[in-house]
Amino acid sequence: MNEEYYRAEISLLNNEIYRLNRKIAEEQKNKSPDKMNPFDNPTEYPEFSGDYSDIMPELDAPDCKIPLEPELAERRKIRRFYSVGGWCVLGQFFISNLLTYAIIYILRMIIGSMNGDADAETIFSYIEGSSIFAGINTIAFIISNIGFAFMGMKLAHIPKSQLVRTRNFSFGKALQYCLIAFFLWEFSAIVAGAIDSIFVQYGYTTDVMEMDGIAVTGTGWAIMTVYTCIIAPITEEMFFRGMLLRTFSRSNQRFAVFATAFFFGISHHNIPQFTLAFIMGVFLAHITLKHNSILPAVIVHIFVNTSSTLMAYVEEFAGYIFTSMLIMVIAVMGFFLLFIFRENNRIPATTPAQSRRGITVARSSVMFMLSVFIQVIYTVLLIFM
Repeated sequence: MNEEYYRAEISLLNNEIYRLNRKIAEEQKNKSPDKMNPFDNPTEYPEFSGDYSDIMPELDAPDCKIPLEPELAERRKIRRFYSVGGWCVLGQFFISNLLTYAIIYILRMIIGSMNGDADAETIFSYIEGSSIFAGINTIAFIISNIGFAFMGMKLAHIPKSQLVRTRNFSFGKALQYCLIAFFLWEFSAIVAGAIDSIFVQYGYTTDVMEMDGIAVTGTGWAIMTVYTCIIAPITEEMFFRGMLLRTFSRSNQRFAVFATAFFFGISHHNIPQFTLAFIMGVFLAHITLKHNSILPAVIVHIFVNTSSTLMAYVEEFAGYIFTSMLIMVIAVMGFFLLFIFRENNRIPATTPAQSRRGITVARSSVMFMLSVFIQVIYTVLLIFM
């Protein structure tokens, strides 16, 4: 074989490569973007965010491309989802508080009319210390959490079946997540303690939750325990991870994870619980995305709340040293399991186009920003007033 033959072979190969590249380019040009993953982000969970053509109908066109900056029509539709979430956060905050105060006021009027000698402060102390207050608190939060969860899902067009349509979940993973959550609980307690020590130096306290004298009766304690360990985890997960996370995830899952964790934390209105709820909220949002369901988060949330309730009784009967050792062993196991979990599971990253559709658009939503402002101001007032 001479040199001309090799040159001819190389020329044929180059022509074939050129032809194949042109064919691939044409196919890519005519290919419609994936409506479940239009930003071509391999780190996200496409099933969770849903069909993006609801926001950008032109995705059905074969030559459509997602622009780096959202155009006005797309921006308005994304902002609507942030507004729906912000509106529901505000509604949940105001209705839960107003409903509680309204029921207490009505009961004070009724009890006062039946006991003319009792003053308002005595009546309120009686309501607060009995099972009445625990029942009122439970009813108010059930109505506000579930009511605004379903209302938000309706406004955001989220099917209720998506709440529990769980994917790739098992008992082993549930156990792993619970132990990880236990470590996060202990870690957040250390962080909260460090923050509290700084506040104490300036004459303030970060823990504004005064529980002395509240629901001191047996029935009141039972109601508060059932609410804390079962009802609150279920209803809060329906609201924060069931409705709010899906509503905020339409264009940027990473932003949704941290935004819902922030609202989950600030809704407790004190720094120790904010620290725990924020850190835990990030983890709960992540496993909700991963499994496309709130069931894993509900299980973990029940475990954390129940553990925090039981540990006080374990310490009372078994002693401080035993309880501390038990907590340390479980927390160390949780730390190593968290390390293993993060090796294969990361919070979704954000593409440049998605970064323009996260906080950039959310801060243009009046309802979203108002919900942040009111919750923060209320918490600050509780701490410093």
